[in-house]
Amino acid sequence: MLSHARALLSSSPEGVTAYLDADLRDTDQILEQAAGTLDFGRPVAIMLLAILHYIPDLAEARRIVARLVDAVPSGSYLTISHAASDISPEAMAEMIRRMNQHLAEGNHVGRTREVVASFFDGLDLLDPGVVKVTEWRPRSEIEAEGPTSLWGGVARKP
Repeated sequence: MLSHARALLSSSPEGVTAYLDADLRDTDQILEQAAGTLDFGRPVAIMLLAILHYIPDLAEARRIVARLVDAVPSGSYLTISHAASDISPEAMAEMIRRMNQHLAEGNHVGRTREVVASFFDGLDLLDPGVVKVTEWRPRSEIEAEGPTSLWGGVARKP
């Protein structure tokens, strides 16, 4: 994955593109590596897309989000998509059970909309809030009604 990402990334005068090879649980390393590319004196975006559901301990997931948000300035954004436990709950429970049989650490978890929304506490949640990812500003009704197993939202740090 890392070598593929490096091959695809390129920078230009308009901006720099970088890839971090780090464990999400090591926020200090992430922030240190990111500081080599990003100017933390200016607003940035933290994009935790389909990753927090691999942190089964909710308190640890909350600490990760808090540490990253604390490190960025006002005006920065946090984007999260997260596996749901309350969208088609029976099907999701079975999917998570099967995934965990194949994952080395077997640690994939779904969380409720309420819990995913709580990752944005203290931030200004953008409309439409925490919704099924297909319903987050869809371009059409067909897109909004598409199947998904993820909650998603975007918020701005005040």
